[in-house]
Amino acid sequence: MKAEASLAPLTSILSPKGRGSKREKRVAQYATHYVAGVDEAGRGPLAGPVVVAAVILDARRPIEGLNDSKKLSETKRETLFPLIVERALAYSVVVIEREEIDRINIFQATMAGMTRALLGLTPAATEALIDGNRLPKDLPCPARAIVGGDALEPSISAASILAKVSRDRLMVAMDTQFPGYGFAEHKGYPTPVHLAALQRLGPCVEHRRSFAPVKLLLDQGQLF
Repeated sequence: MKAEASLAPLTSILSPKGRGSKREKRVAQYATHYVAGVDEAGRGPLAGPVVVAAVILDARRPIEGLNDSKKLSETKRETLFPLIVERALAYSVVVIEREEIDRINIFQATMAGMTRALLGLTPAATEALIDGNRLPKDLPCPARAIVGGDALEPSISAASILAKVSRDRLMVAMDTQFPGYGFAEHKGYPTPVHLAALQRLGPCVEHRRSFAPVKLLLDQGQLF
């Protein structure tokens, strides 16, 4: 509501002759300015996908308690997840599977996921705020990289939560498909329990072949 009210004085001074002018175009752009926060979950694990989310928040429907997903308890993340889905103007969650990670490497897979997540937003973002210090080269809108943005920008915090919860759910499901590795607990990260299971069972098809601990075992001929 406040955004709409602030536009009234600007639009009221535009004469019919001014239609199509640079000034009117700037007003139109301001009226439809959608800022999307973008973040990922799962760059460091030895198994499973990396998940990227983009979120455009609605200022008229604030969400209390947004923060970096890593600083929130699982219960808090699960509570915030449906609120973000319900109240956001737009959100998009993209899953980059293990095969693509191994084919193009985890950095490129994450960059590709950010672009796809932004392309999946309706309405489209006019600006993106991306957690970290690097930007994909083929983004569909102007963007800024913000180090620690998941704790600074609410839209990035929201994206962080969607990505984290979505990926955790996938890893819990993966645990039933590939029992013994403990995916439901460590979510694929290289914990002592996970590394011990790798040594005992060998890699399964969801383990990232390009990551050193897995590659070493594969080179030794160990495969689930």
